[in-house]
Amino acid sequence: MTTQLRIPFRELAPENLYEASRSPELVRVPTIAYVMIDGAGDPNASAEYREAIQALYGLSYTLKFSLKKELGTTYRVGPLEGLWWADDMTEFSIGHKADWHWTAMIAQPDVVTPGRFERAREEVARKKGLPRLERARLERFDEGLAAQVLYLGPYSDEGATIEQLHRFIHELGYAFDGRHQKHHELYLGDPRRSAPEKLRTLIRQPVVET
Repeated sequence: MTTQLRIPFRELAPENLYEASRSPELVRVPTIAYVMIDGAGDPNASAEYREAIQALYGLSYTLKFSLKKELGTTYRVGPLEGLWWADDMTEFSIGHKADWHWTAMIAQPDVVTPGRFERAREEVARKKGLPRLERARLERFDEGLAAQVLYLGPYSDEGATIEQLHRFIHELGYAFDGRHQKHHELYLGDPRRSAPEKLRTLIRQPVVET
């Protein structure tokens, strides 16, 4: 039996996956292929996290150039994204980042097959030998129904916007546990090129009906 949703939601497509309002909204996210790497610890102090990002970008750009050569396909490499959680979600909520788990990831077009992914991994390993490369995987992520909001400002000040999004979710009668429905951030700004107050982060929280 199909459950009726409490309010209308916006159906996202790959071409508008990174569009969001500064007011919370309910969306349904399509199933997207990602290159992913899992890890743990404070991302601000972790070599593991930095090395994971290097591997993700190395793979993503290698796939982009190889697909252009093979198929004539052109596209822009997507932004870095992250899933964040903790075994004890109270540790997550109070910001004990050393206890956090994360999945760093970058979306890929559907033409990225397992075979093409493995060939890209072999090429990156041969040319660059990046750490964490062996931990990368290609996975389809079905996020489904989620609430999202666009945050503008430094990453360290996201708290009030996250609380606003959580209130929106609970007021609609939805829920999340933080471990199965993980906190999702999409980094639309580049901290190397943008002032902290101008950084754009799309915060997305998958939800379930209560």
